[in-house]
Amino acid sequence: MTIDMLNKLLNICTALSTEKDISLLLEKILGAAMDVTNADAASIYRASENKNLVFEIVHNKSKGIHLGGKSAAPIKAGLIPLFNSDGTPDLSRVVCNAFHRMETINIADAYNDSIEFDLSGTHEFDAANQYHSKSFLTIPMKNHESEIIGVLQLINAIDRETGEITSFLKSDELIVEALASQAAVAITNRMLINHLENLFESFISLINKAIDDKSPHTGGHCNRVPDLTMMLADAVNRCSYGPLSSFTLSEEDRHELKIAGLLHDCGKITTPVHVVDKATKLEGIFDRIGLIETRAEIIFRDIKIAQSNNLISKKLASDQHQQLIEDCNFLNHCNIGVESMQDADIERVHSISANYRWEDLSGKIHPFLSNKEIENLTIRAGTLTPNERLIINHHIESTIAMLEELPWPKHLKNVPEYAGGHHERMDGKGYPKGLKRTEMSIQARCMGIADIFEALTAKDRPYKKGKTLSESLEILGKMKLGQHVDPDLFDIFIWEKVYEEYAHKFLDESQIDIVDLNKIPGYNPPPADYQFSKGV
Repeated sequence: MTIDMLNKLLNICTALSTEKDISLLLEKILGAAMDVTNADAASIYRASENKNLVFEIVHNKSKGIHLGGKSAAPIKAGLIPLFNSDGTPDLSRVVCNAFHRMETINIADAYNDSIEFDLSGTHEFDAANQYHSKSFLTIPMKNHESEIIGVLQLINAIDRETGEITSFLKSDELIVEALASQAAVAITNRMLINHLENLFESFISLINKAIDDKSPHTGGHCNRVPDLTMMLADAVNRCSYGPLSSFTLSEEDRHELKIAGLLHDCGKITTPVHVVDKATKLEGIFDRIGLIETRAEIIFRDIKIAQSNNLISKKLASDQHQQLIEDCNFLNHCNIGVESMQDADIERVHSISANYRWEDLSGKIHPFLSNKEIENLTIRAGTLTPNERLIINHHIESTIAMLEELPWPKHLKNVPEYAGGHHERMDGKGYPKGLKRTEMSIQARCMGIADIFEALTAKDRPYKKGKTLSESLEILGKMKLGQHVDPDLFDIFIWEKVYEEYAHKFLDESQIDIVDLNKIPGYNPPPADYQFSKGV
């Protein structure tokens, strides 16, 4: 064996241990086998679960044929059944025979020395392509569990000096057998890793589905935030201008960030549904505004009784009834969860509670509103009380605790940090750890912007409508100025039109309005020669 050939074998051995893409791995295996034996043509067949052999790659040097594999045209040939119609093993075809008997088949002259095999398919190929398939070396690919995962077949060994078709040597046979065995082990290991990765991602999807089933208003969030995070991270990766121009993201890095994005809210599985889905201020297990309306009906009944007993005039009864209706309408409005409740509105809630009394069946007199109802109705923004906000915020602590318990492999070791940082702020006023910008990775800061923008534009929340692009970008711009989100990432979010890419994928047409970038707070125009690197 020449030094050059030895180097090729060493290179393929290295590739077998490092290549992660099975298609590329098969191509390298086939190429090495052809180089070692100087074969003119070769094929790799993969054993499928439904008892067939499937063409993976077909090469033919002299005919310029290259099918299958990573980048070549797909193979249109049909499946090769491993068993006859009666269920017995098919031993008539060379590749099937090698598979079942787990033995190498070395044929010197297919037209004269192999009458025991059915070579009609080979003859048809030769006739159609003006080719002469003479010598065959067919080797089962046996892994470390003695399982045949495929078959490697080499055709027409070419004499390196004369260029004539010759038979495959015994030394060729031994080398390729060893190569096929190592290849089978490598492929089996890679398939096992792929299966484990698929199982892991399926398990993550199962967690998100559990959250979705528990609260349909957050299930979409669990899937959209990872998408937007990847959009922004990819934009940073391709942007060659600004403070983040040196940031790079490999495929392994992307996978790690994707996993973190999918798990960023896994802690919500511990959050009570009635808090997550609180659509109005008085909603708990049910919306308590109905109780207030029932009390109003009791008070209206008392007004009518007082009028019928001539305790109050008809006009006063009418005025009191009208005032009661206006006050109930006001409380209904407060219950919705307006953007900002003013001091005068809060004072009116207290006044309404003090102005009315109602009597229960035992004769006990109660104020119109309980202290708990007053607390809820006077929430300044949104629908959550401070205590409920703490319950919601606790989900990120649960997320971090859950993720830090897992034995992450090296290539996923940053998942807890990425996933656990999306509620931190650049000024250190976020939660749960109060991290500042310099203490956070770019990936975690990307997820922070994605989490906010998705929440602003989401149309499936029970307590608000999805905002338009211009409204969302205005709020996000104010957050940049308020040191809530990363300013450099915000710039790339605008420059690279990440918001447009996301909008076209997830938002309703009614939300995609005209955006005037110059009206966005904190907007920092790129230089005049800036090249937008990816169209939407």
